Amino acid sequence: MDNIAGRKSGLSWAVNISVALLVALWLFPTVGLLVSSFRTADQISASGWWKSLFSAEQVVQLRTGGAEAATQEGDLWVVEGNLLDEAEDGPAPGITITRFGVSSKAVDAFAVGEVATFSKDEKTFTMDAAGNYRFTSTEKLRKRGQRVFITATLPPDFTLENYDQVLFSGNSNDSMAKAFFNTLTVTIPATIIPILIAAFAAYALAWMEFPGRVLLIATVVGLLVVPLQLALIPLLKLHLNIGIGKGYLGVWLAHTGFGLPLAIYLLRNYMAGLPKDIIENAKVDGATDFQIFTKIILPLSFPALASFAILQFLWTWNDLLVAKVFLIDATGNTTVMTNQIVELLGTRGGNWEILATAAFVSIVAPLCVFFAMQRYLVRGLLAGSVK
Repeated sequence: MDNIAGRKSGLSWAVNISVALLVALWLFPTVGLLVSSFRTADQISASGWWKSLFSAEQVVQLRTGGAEAATQEGDLWVVEGNLLDEAEDGPAPGITITRFGVSSKAVDAFAVGEVATFSKDEKTFTMDAAGNYRFTSTEKLRKRGQRVFITATLPPDFTLENYDQVLFSGNSNDSMAKAFFNTLTVTIPATIIPILIAAFAAYALAWMEFPGRVLLIATVVGLLVVPLQLALIPLLKLHLNIGIGKGYLGVWLAHTGFGLPLAIYLLRNYMAGLPKDIIENAKVDGATDFQIFTKIILPLSFPALASFAILQFLWTWNDLLVAKVFLIDATGNTTVMTNQIVELLGTRGGNWEILATAAFVSIVAPLCVFFAMQRYLVRGLLAGSVK
């Protein structure tokens, strides 16, 4: 029985391991998006983000010069040059080529320096590690050159072109800039409005005596379990009937209505746990309920306010369903970031560098909000759970 209250639990190691695993599961995808957003499409297709700091082998398809570059040497037509210098969108000059091939079925059939003979011995091709090649044919060459596959070792390469494309291109299909500001326009009011309303309601339910108070508290608790999907269509019909239609006002009111039950429940529990003596002394000194609320309750309730602000901001920022129903129209002028990313999956489904950049841009604001206010999150959520 010695110092039982101060004794550590024997399962503390399991808790530590579980926390470490949860942090790793959250951190690895985020770091992966960040690293991939600075990589080129070729490097993303060649290796994973965890290998971004190391050289990677990559197979690249290039072409030799065509008929216009050929010269005749006796019975042979000869094309000479450098594959890397002639390529318009190939790897940068200066890389090391290890193997090559002249068929898609055997892209690394030959080592550099070897001579590849093909087309029934009518053509030959050879190249060195720097990309210098010699291509010969007994027949006059076609307009297009010979297709060559090279296996090259590429050094690590990072670029800002992905962010330039996503943020500053001005292309409505790729740009996330307008969607970013649209999302801010939705999220900031949809976070502030329910906090303001819920704070007044929570104070009344916690410290003011009036008929039906217990019934109202029970109603708030019951609304916590109502799926928002049940209210989407009736609420949209109501907005259309009263003239709100699809727009920012409608989506603000929708997020406010869906967020109020949790906000009131969370803030009421926190305010009810504040010392009663402070409230009674303020009333004895002649303070009104409004003065008590603004000068005493609100400053003391900041952890709970901040914790709900984090949750509401994350929910509205990452929301797609409510925005689809109450905001986004056919013009696309009010599209939010979640919807823009969905559209990018259709138009840019194979451009992983663009998708990674767009996804990371979409999580920058939530990350900043979370890290700025996370110290209040646990305090606010646990408020009122113990006495």
